[in-house]
Amino acid sequence: MTTKRQIRALLKDLYGEETAGQTYVSLLELLESYRPTLPEPRPFAFSQSDAVLITYADNIRKRGRTPLAAMKGFLKQYVGETVPTIHLLPFFPFSSDDGFSVIDYKSVDPASGSWEDVEALSRDYRLMFDAVINHISVESGWFQGFLRDDPIYKDYFITVEPGTDLSQVFRPRALPLLTSFDTPSGLKLVWTTFSEDQADLNFENPRLLLEVIDVLLFYVRQGAHYIRLDAIAFLWKIPGTASIHLPQTHAVIQLFRLVLDEVAPQTVLITETNVPHEDNISYFGDGKNEAQMVYNFSLPPLVMHSIHQGDAGALTEWARGLSLPSGRTTFFNFLASHDGVGVTPARGLLADAEINALGERVEALGGHVSYKNNPDGTRSPYELNINYLDALGDPQKPDEEPELLARRFLLSQAVMLALRGVPGIYIHSLIGSHGWPEGVEQTGRYRTINREKLRGADIERDLNDPDSLRSRVFYPYLKLLDLRSAENRTAFSPIGEQEILMLDRRVFALKRISPSGDDRVFCLNNVSNQNLEVLLASDQDLRDLIGGENYPAGKDGEVAVSLAPYQVAWLV
Repeated sequence: MTTKRQIRALLKDLYGEETAGQTYVSLLELLESYRPTLPEPRPFAFSQSDAVLITYADNIRKRGRTPLAAMKGFLKQYVGETVPTIHLLPFFPFSSDDGFSVIDYKSVDPASGSWEDVEALSRDYRLMFDAVINHISVESGWFQGFLRDDPIYKDYFITVEPGTDLSQVFRPRALPLLTSFDTPSGLKLVWTTFSEDQADLNFENPRLLLEVIDVLLFYVRQGAHYIRLDAIAFLWKIPGTASIHLPQTHAVIQLFRLVLDEVAPQTVLITETNVPHEDNISYFGDGKNEAQMVYNFSLPPLVMHSIHQGDAGALTEWARGLSLPSGRTTFFNFLASHDGVGVTPARGLLADAEINALGERVEALGGHVSYKNNPDGTRSPYELNINYLDALGDPQKPDEEPELLARRFLLSQAVMLALRGVPGIYIHSLIGSHGWPEGVEQTGRYRTINREKLRGADIERDLNDPDSLRSRVFYPYLKLLDLRSAENRTAFSPIGEQEILMLDRRVFALKRISPSGDDRVFCLNNVSNQNLEVLLASDQDLRDLIGGENYPAGKDGEVAVSLAPYQVAWLV
């Protein structure tokens, strides 16, 4: 079936024959209007050099420069080409949620810079933009039109009648689902999944769908190589259901993919769905028709649990089951982000007692636990709010040596870098930041703990001090990334093979194999505070890419490898 026929079929499934026909004609006109203005289409391919730095546009500030210009200056001076892609968290005008309540999808927040600054950054780095399309700010022009009963925007938002049974709706946060708004035609109950300031968009309205596709194409024109679909699992709502992961949501994502494959096939869709693993990977579709990448949400809590316990058993068991539906998809592996560490994706992988223990340790280390409401009226922890480096500290040793904390933290990052997929590295992880508890006191929001804005001069001072925690994290981190992305290290291809090895419960071990099979790397990660030795099946001598040590093969076809506490070894 041709792309256009597939588009027509999806529109029919969503809206019925008559409306689909009208929408199809409008969509083709939209595509043709954008086609001459988009980057030249080119084939898409993953490589071992792929890595993404996740940052707010204004995370680094310098006097006399816009934050976007300051970010580019820092990256060019200190990071260079080691990280080729920058994920700019929402840099649009916003009213709350640190950017995720967007007022205008097509403008740059003047406090961060301009489209010229974004374009300047795109000349040296590939860019990821956020498509925050489940909801929009109530201060947006769209919602203000709705409040005026403007017929154009009347059905852009979801309203429900009083008394509608919404008890089955999945709630990601402990907040009301509906918010009341006065309009000329009376009081309206508007669906607001995430906050009273974030009104959910109504994709049952095909005109709204076309508006959103226009936004996606605009982002491609402005330099987006990756488009992150924020909170996409909630996109379509039906009262009486959980209103998450609905078939219509998958159909809309498939439509986005067809549109982009038609006019900008180099564009990567990445879905952000903080849910259990099996639901999460459903957004790969059949491996060709939905997202090329999905966030690997189970990884952060499992790595944290492994290091807390000095036992990689749960991580190993989960990783053994990881698979990809096609060579055109891969995982977006991450440990830290602007949000906290979601624990919902760990349910079924860790026992409730183990998840509770994670929360207790996080609180002992100065972090917080956020809760969500359940349909039965109870609450469950859904997110740990703490800087990831701080989360790997020892609550019994608050003044432990920076060298040990950095070693433990770099181990966690090495696990992420070794796994099949594209690594996503939060700016505060790369530069070795502690959390920002003062920010939580200022805003009253737990997530602020990991969203501090920094002065460029302060970062540079620390990076020029070899004894600082930042230096102990940043430069070894860059070394790992350089080793991983080396031209001959095709074993780390995001679509290469991986074999999880069962050596010792204290070691997370895997073998990465290039797509061609001619490059192999053993990746060993001692998650414990103990010295130990493991045996690898190999009839060849091995060399550690990181430390340079050599390990001779024995006559029995095994190589004995000694690992210090929290040591990482990449053996070739």
